[in-house]
Amino acid sequence: QVQLVESGGGLVQAGESLRLSCAASGRTFSSYPMGWFRQAPGKEREFVAAVSWGSGRTRAADPVKDRFTISRDNAKNAVYLQMNSLKPEDTAVYYCAAGKPFMGGVNGLTDRHEYDYWGQGTQVTVSS
Repeated sequence: QVQLVESGGGLVQAGESLRLSCAASGRTFSSYPMGWFRQAPGKEREFVAAVSWGSGRTRAADPVKDRFTISRDNAKNAVYLQMNSLKPEDTAVYYCAAGKPFMGGVNGLTDRHEYDYWGQGTQVTVSS
């Protein structure tokens, strides 16, 4: 079992930055690939970024890949999402998720069905 708790959301103006954090429980955090997804009102939950277990390879969705950076700190059981140059279209609830232990690669991590554990979400609102 993995429990995930997100923090760091808030209201910012366009062009500003935010850093989301996700704290994970469990002693085997390092074996889980981790991802961030977001869901805007009336839209489906969409992939934002992921980081593999082990090598820590990352992948980000095209709309954010030049602005957002995912990272993990296995010693702290945490994963982060640094969001720069925020735009109003980034407004959404952001969710942290843990995938299947030892799942290889990052390409499959764009699919939300590959994740078994989810946090409760944190709201990010970007005003224009």
